[in-house]
Amino acid sequence: MNLLLWGTQIDESLFPTLDLIKEIGFEGVEVPIFNTNPDDWHSWRKKLDELGLHRECDTFCGQADNLISPDPAVRAYALASLKKVVDCGAVLGATKLMGPYHSALGVFTGQAATSDEWKWGVEGIQHLAEYAQNQGILLGLEYLNRFELYLTSCGDELIRFVDDVNHPNCQIMFDTFHANIEEKNIGDCIRKMGDRIAFIQLSENDRSTPGKGNVDWVGTFQAIKDIGYDGWLSIEAFSPKLPAANIWRKMFDSEEQLMRDGLAFIRNSCQQIGL
Repeated sequence: MNLLLWGTQIDESLFPTLDLIKEIGFEGVEVPIFNTNPDDWHSWRKKLDELGLHRECDTFCGQADNLISPDPAVRAYALASLKKVVDCGAVLGATKLMGPYHSALGVFTGQAATSDEWKWGVEGIQHLAEYAQNQGILLGLEYLNRFELYLTSCGDELIRFVDDVNHPNCQIMFDTFHANIEEKNIGDCIRKMGDRIAFIQLSENDRSTPGKGNVDWVGTFQAIKDIGYDGWLSIEAFSPKLPAANIWRKMFDSEEQLMRDGLAFIRNSCQQIGL
């Protein structure tokens, strides 16, 4: 379960939520890391260990820490900041850092990515991949839809980006929400990415309960089976608690009901297809 459902204030006040996540039947959580003080993550590791919950981490960047900024000082700051995120992930006990941090969320130039921006992004991720590998953390890069990101906004672009990075510690994190907007066929995109995929987020077209919208779930789960993927499946759902998602209406009864219904849907879908 991705903790962004409760917003970006990720602190010990969420510990009762972790208890509920475990009680419902989840086996792990995605922990967003925006607080880059490693000391603050020891209590989280202890709590997750006590509950027996697996954990991975996510982050995203903004204008001040943009790896493709024309300002070299901003690019240097972005890389340094992302290394701190990796450090925090290591304290947490995560094995993957996922997200669209190859560039900045919601920052646009009004044109397609330039060759320089592409080069800066590739070089930044190459350095980060090497650093993260030494910390035992794999990078899982994500593309976002055209309204949130412009460096990579579809599967083909992200495949080319990861292939250009060409580092064994850099792979793909796939998100059905963005694919539902940008791909002709979600299943075909998954099959094309193949073994580059290190993690999968299952997110409905409106970011609410998986199985309650119009994502092609049958085709999605079939493609996951086709590529022999045996990694984690995570629910990523948002609410008005996450301002960056621009969701200002209630789309589910409660976080608890969303989790229970979403998990039941995923388990049933996997069972039906033999995944």
